[in-house]
Amino acid sequence: MLPSTLNVAGCIQCGRCSGGCPVSVKSALNVRRLVYAALEQTLKTSDLSALGVWECTACTTCNLRCPKNVKPADLVVELRSRLVEGGRMATAVQAALESTFLQGNPWSRAREKRLEWAKDLGVKVLAPGAAADTLLFVCCTNSYDERCRKTAQALVRLLKAAEVDFGILGEEETCCSSEQKRLGEEGLFEELSKSNVELLNSRRVNRVVTLSPHCFNSFKNDYKGVKAPVLHYTQFLAELLESGKLKHGRLDQAVTYHDPCFLGKQNKVYDEPRRLLDAAAGTRFVEYDRNRETSLCCEGGGGRMWAESESKGRLAEVRVSDALEMNARVIATACPFCTLTFEDAVKTTNSEDKVRIADIAEILAEGI
Repeated sequence: MLPSTLNVAGCIQCGRCSGGCPVSVKSALNVRRLVYAALEQTLKTSDLSALGVWECTACTTCNLRCPKNVKPADLVVELRSRLVEGGRMATAVQAALESTFLQGNPWSRAREKRLEWAKDLGVKVLAPGAAADTLLFVCCTNSYDERCRKTAQALVRLLKAAEVDFGILGEEETCCSSEQKRLGEEGLFEELSKSNVELLNSRRVNRVVTLSPHCFNSFKNDYKGVKAPVLHYTQFLAELLESGKLKHGRLDQAVTYHDPCFLGKQNKVYDEPRRLLDAAAGTRFVEYDRNRETSLCCEGGGGRMWAESESKGRLAEVRVSDALEMNARVIATACPFCTLTFEDAVKTTNSEDKVRIADIAEILAEGI
């Protein structure tokens, strides 16, 4: 039986879901077929992997395109949960889930090393009950990945230049469990979401600012009970820009912007990142043909950082090729998963000397 929240009976088999799915054209995943099989009750757990359920990036394009509010992406998560419950998952997925449970992050890194990214930056760590204007939630990937640490360090420089009173959770920070939820490990998500709400509410702050759109989406839409307003860092920096407090460098190269799915499609945050890039690049900012609601997924979400794909080619490679055709020298984004998938794409397309990948925070911090 499927949860009552899944309206598979409303499906009219129009095909808008599969037609808009970014990975359906190159993988076994066909969300329309999955919805129909669920409606006919012909889905077998043993067949799910072959039907491509691990290929889904949880971008929710199918949910947005469905005229009957069926929410096919939610069905995929439910089907994944059946596989997880039965232990039918890739070794890398299992390792990520176990690491999250044991160390509070999916990267198999020690909790004690979570604060290494902030060494010598003089960032204030907020103890329980401590007060600050802003709580900065860094995220696992920005804390542990060498490439993405640069984004967190850049944002710290920007906030200090703007004289923002902020602090972090340090080693107490724990994975938001966004991807674990979308991998189908609902039990782990429920446990971590409850403890994270208590953790966030234990500090006296006016706002919580996240670096990752995945943390932002979880706190804003998946969690229940977070007291302080939750902002993505681009929203907060846009406020600082408007008030005249944000100091930023200038970019003298043509730059385009890739909308992260969890920031754009799922939360409609489109304008703030562009205002920041306009301030830094002016007329050198150029748009992708596929932007905002029609932006092409990078394939990093939905646990795909750990679930290996059997499909050929990567969508991030398409985005790199598109940027080169536009003569853009910089691809900007505002998500650590997008950063990593694009960094891989410039290598696989031999474009490292042609285009640079940069988070918006890094672009703004250059030259201040």
